[in-house]
Amino acid sequence: MKKQLTDLQLKDKKVLMRCDFNVPMDESFQITDDIRIRSALPSIQYVIDQGGCVILMSHLGRPKSPGEKKFSLKPVAKRLADLLGKEIIFADEDDVVNSKVLEMSKKLIPGDVMLLQNTRYRKEETKNDPEFAKELAQLGDVYVNDAFGTSHRAHASNVGVASILPSAVGFLIGKELEAIGQALSHPKRPLTAILGGAKVSDKINVIDNLINVADHILIGGGMAFTFLKAKEYVVGKSLLEEEKVAVALELMDKARKKGVQLLLPIDFRVTKEFKDTNDYLVVSDKDIPADMMGLDIGPETEKLFSDVVRSSATVLWNGPMGVFEFDNFAQGTNAVAKSLAQPEIISIIGGGDSAAAVEKAGLAYKMTHISTGGGASLEFMEGKELPGIAIIENQ
Repeated sequence: MKKQLTDLQLKDKKVLMRCDFNVPMDESFQITDDIRIRSALPSIQYVIDQGGCVILMSHLGRPKSPGEKKFSLKPVAKRLADLLGKEIIFADEDDVVNSKVLEMSKKLIPGDVMLLQNTRYRKEETKNDPEFAKELAQLGDVYVNDAFGTSHRAHASNVGVASILPSAVGFLIGKELEAIGQALSHPKRPLTAILGGAKVSDKINVIDNLINVADHILIGGGMAFTFLKAKEYVVGKSLLEEEKVAVALELMDKARKKGVQLLLPIDFRVTKEFKDTNDYLVVSDKDIPADMMGLDIGPETEKLFSDVVRSSATVLWNGPMGVFEFDNFAQGTNAVAKSLAQPEIISIIGGGDSAAAVEKAGLAYKMTHISTGGGASLEFMEGKELPGIAIIENQ
C-alpha cells in the first residue's frame, strides 16, 4: 500500500504536487473542459487545511520549445484561482525553475498556492533528467503525485522528484487505484469488460489480462473488424489490422478455454465514406458490402451488449463502440452508456474517448468512476506497474 496524502505531516510544509492540468483550450486560450483541474482540488485544499502550502507542477501538450504561448499554464492559474477562490502565485518562467522561482518558493506561507510553468518547456522533463529533478525537488519539503494521467511515464516531475523527497499519492490517484484496482483484483461479479476504439494493437495486452479476470468481454469499435476477419467474415472497407488477425484468433481461443464469454457485434451501421451522414445501412456481421465500412455497432448489437451490461455487477469500459464524434454513428456508444447508467452497477470508465463519450451523452454524473488518465488506465488494466506510482514510498 502506497503512502497516502493523509499519512504526511503537512503543517508548515511546502508540498510539491504533480497534477495533470493537461486541459483542452480553444483558439483564444479559454479552457473548454476543466475536469482535470477540478479533480485536483481535494488534494490541494487538504494541504491548505492542514496548514501547508502547495507548489503545483504540470505539463500541457507537447511544446517544441520553451515559451510557446499556446502551451502556457497561465489560463490554468486563472481557472484555479476561480475554483479555489484565492490568489494563485504563478511562476511564469520558461525555464520552470530558476533562482527567481526558488526565491518565490521561500516566501510562501501556509495556505499559499504556487503554480510552476509547463514542465515540458524543459526537454529534460520527459527524459527523467536527474538534475532537473533536483532543481524541482529543492522547492519542496515533501512530494505528492496526484497526476494519474501521467503516472505511466517516468518523468522528472514524478519519478525523478519522488526519488529525492518523502512522497505520497494524492486523493485522485487514491481513487483511481481503489476503483480500477478493486475491479481487477476483487470485483463484484459478474464482471464485464467493454473494449472499443480503433485498433486491436492498442488493446491486445488489456484483453489478454482481462480474460483472466472478466466473466464477459464485449468488443466494439473499429477493432471488432479484425476479430471478424479472424472468423473469416468479409469486412468490406472497414478498419482492419491484417497483421493482428492471428492475434485476435488466439485471444478468442484463450477466452473460450477460460470460459469467458467474448462477444462481437452482430450488426453494424455501414456507409461508403468516412463522414457524418444519415445515408447509412444497417447490416448483419456477415453481410457487410465490399464497398462499405462499418462506423458503428447496429441496433441488435446495442440490445445484446446492453442486456449483458444490465446483468453485470461491475463493468470496465475503455473505448467507444463507433465513431462517436459523428452524431449518426454515436448511437451504439450512447446505448452502451445508457445501459451502464444504473445505480446498482459499479461502472468504471477508462478515461480518454470513453470519458468523452459519457460526457457528450450527458451521463457522466451517473458513472461510479471516470478515470482521468486514458493511457495510464489502459496500462493499469493491462496489469502493468505504473512507474510514477511504483516509486512512491510504501506505508
